Amino acid sequence: MLSYASSSSEPQLVSSDPIAGAIGLLRPRTEVYPDFTAAGSWALRFEAFEYVKIGGIDRGECWLAFEDDSEPVRLRKGDLFLLVNPPAYRLASSLTAEPLPAQAVWESAVNGQVRIGAEADSDFGVCGGQFWFDEANAGMLIDVLPRLVHVRAGDRRNGQLGQVAQLLSTEVKNRSVGSSLVLDHLVQILFVHVLRAHVDQTDHPVGWLGALCNDGVGAALRALHADVSHRWTLQELAAIAHMSRSAFAAAFKKQLGTAPLEYLIQWRMSLARDALRRNTRSISELAVATGYESESAFSTAFRRVVGSSPKQYRDAADGRPETPRGAAVGQAGFEPATDGL
Repeated sequence: MLSYASSSSEPQLVSSDPIAGAIGLLRPRTEVYPDFTAAGSWALRFEAFEYVKIGGIDRGECWLAFEDDSEPVRLRKGDLFLLVNPPAYRLASSLTAEPLPAQAVWESAVNGQVRIGAEADSDFGVCGGQFWFDEANAGMLIDVLPRLVHVRAGDRRNGQLGQVAQLLSTEVKNRSVGSSLVLDHLVQILFVHVLRAHVDQTDHPVGWLGALCNDGVGAALRALHADVSHRWTLQELAAIAHMSRSAFAAAFKKQLGTAPLEYLIQWRMSLARDALRRNTRSISELAVATGYESESAFSTAFRRVVGSSPKQYRDAADGRPETPRGAAVGQAGFEPATDGL
């Protein structure tokens, strides 16, 4: 099993794509699991996970059952699923099958593959991975997603998803030169496609993801993200949305839960926190990049949102490990995985 920091480049302060900007701030760390096949009666139990897991059913069917009062979900060949901050759960051929600990099964993998039952009788397969996120910004995505995003094989949005999932499964089995890079990108591509499918198939997606579906608010949101240094006014954003100031402000707050200019401040401070933790820009440079006339004005806004001055925040971050909780990095970025899908 492979675990490695994302190969993505440093996130930029300017991005016209809010999804790309958010994922850049999350600094995802990807872990890809062995290709899993099974025959007969089987079940795996997975521990709770505070970030995101993703998987695709290669063949056969199985049950996904959370260990709470929610109804189990049937997953079929070609289905994709995303689990967001899931509690303990099982993947199983039947709801009565006695589960094995997923960790023990993954540790038995040989050449990127693991199976239960005879190979000749295998009638089920699944591939996938999981993401750890930078803890300081994880909520910006986790808080706007449901616990389960299920994209069914027959869904019109599944065409590209299925192709990426198949490539992922093939690459896991082959483990050729450069596999770590290929797997990293494939899992992230799959992740973005599932996010798109979720937005498309949900009547009223929550938060900024849902706002992107709105022609008016979405256009203003993209403009805001494309130029965080601009000193935006409510009138300018409303004009981009082709709405009156009052209608735009009300629609924006209803969709995102905060006023437009307050959202802009929060986004600027998220970018600033990320840059300060990694000491990539001076405080004066950050002030200009995030639209403040002076370092003093920037520091005042930062203290109001974060609770400390930029210098105090940067100094406190010195020596803090960059790796998200629960995702220690081994030599060359590889480590044994501790759990599975």
